[in-house]
Amino acid sequence: MVRRVWVLALLMMLGFTLPAPKTVQAATEDEYFELMKLFVDTFEEIDRNFVEPVDRRELIEAAMRGMVLKLDPHSNYIGTNEIRQFTEAVDQEFGGIGIQVTIEPKTRRLMVLVPMPGTPAIKAGLRAGDHIIEIDGKPTADFPAGREMESAVQMMRGKPGEMVKVKIQHSGAPMAETVEIVRDVIKSPTVMGDHYDAMGNWSFLIEGEEKLGYIRLTNFARNSTEEVHAALESLKKDGMKGLILDLRFNPGGLLGAATAISDFFIDSGVIVSVKGRNTEEQTYKATRRGTYSGFPMVVLVNHSSASASEIVSACLQDHKRAVIIGERTYGKGSVQNVIQLEGGKSALKLTTASYHRPSGKNIHRLPKATEKDEWGVMPDEGFQVKLTDDDIEKMIIARRERDLNRGDVSKGEYIDPQLAKGIAYLNEQLSQAKPDADKPANGDKDKDQDKADAKPELKTDGAAIRRPVTRQFVDAILELLPKLPARAVVIL
Repeated sequence: MVRRVWVLALLMMLGFTLPAPKTVQAATEDEYFELMKLFVDTFEEIDRNFVEPVDRRELIEAAMRGMVLKLDPHSNYIGTNEIRQFTEAVDQEFGGIGIQVTIEPKTRRLMVLVPMPGTPAIKAGLRAGDHIIEIDGKPTADFPAGREMESAVQMMRGKPGEMVKVKIQHSGAPMAETVEIVRDVIKSPTVMGDHYDAMGNWSFLIEGEEKLGYIRLTNFARNSTEEVHAALESLKKDGMKGLILDLRFNPGGLLGAATAISDFFIDSGVIVSVKGRNTEEQTYKATRRGTYSGFPMVVLVNHSSASASEIVSACLQDHKRAVIIGERTYGKGSVQNVIQLEGGKSALKLTTASYHRPSGKNIHRLPKATEKDEWGVMPDEGFQVKLTDDDIEKMIIARRERDLNRGDVSKGEYIDPQLAKGIAYLNEQLSQAKPDADKPANGDKDKDQDKADAKPELKTDGAAIRRPVTRQFVDAILELLPKLPARAVVIL
């Protein structure tokens, strides 16, 4: 009896309850207790007899991570020290000062890329190109190697209304300046454009091209649907004739955002279907209301476009709404539910289902899959554009220079081959005045469709936003980058 009390106490501490017998085949309550008894015995032996005292919390969290490690690469335990960052990534809101920063590759110094309009950073006089020397008295040069950005995030972000002291070296200034900045709620955008306009806002029209739109989506988070809608409305007012949706390096995010954004571009049919072990198959279908149509469209993808990015690109490809240009995508066809533990102090991100594209073809890349197998989203025939590592390096640097808002950087910059291919395709379609990217998936065409093809125009049918299917904390996370890349651009 004492043993069972131990087991029940441990289960309650972890936030678990015993599942109903129907949920797991041939599972009984006694089997669960026997397995948990083994776990508790091991825990007790370590706690009592290990050569040095151990932190019991750390032991439990290590066991949790060990369990999910056995499952798949996408399930994981989110501990108390990580839950805030995870929530911020999904909600796109946090307490900070409002600057985009990066780590300079050569000097390893923390540099301000862009202070965001209307934020505490602007009011404090921070400028693009400034170097952050100290945060609350701690020199940034002393941050652990390889963890500079992570350290900056931990120190710069905090509760809105609290003050952070930052020592800044302005470009060209002889002395560094220390400023006290009060944190505010900062909203982190996921939608970016081609370049900044004179007012410091994103322009979604490609510079030097005739009314070609460009929307770059970094991940699928809480407000991404509204951001994409706002960009489309801006392009509509500007008279957009063709659109490029850039999903390169987009690791995914919320399933609801992926389906809602896909729904912007098709007016009927299946977007994606989700099949789980203990749930009925769920099919997400497009609705006519709020559809943007009547213009040719391109989606750019590469090897780092995953999960939610693959849902959107596969949907638009299968419905022949857009031409897919670039490289084969990552190949992640599984869905993760986020299960709160300990009243939300920690969480379990668990793979619970798989998703399937409208055509029924497989997206998920199995561990032993080869390049010849069916997985991921392949570019359309004749539109595969592979980049070398050198190309990628140059593209990232060129893109970053444009994002710095340092004036005209178009002269002599690196030409992105994948983007150039997309622009060429759109211009060709527009010159023919028959944008075939907007034809029905079955290829049928009547007189009304002929007329629509002959004169591309942007139609919104009321331009109503279709929000994600559910608005819970996190309905389904497909993939978010677990660690910050060394050259990440992060908002603080």
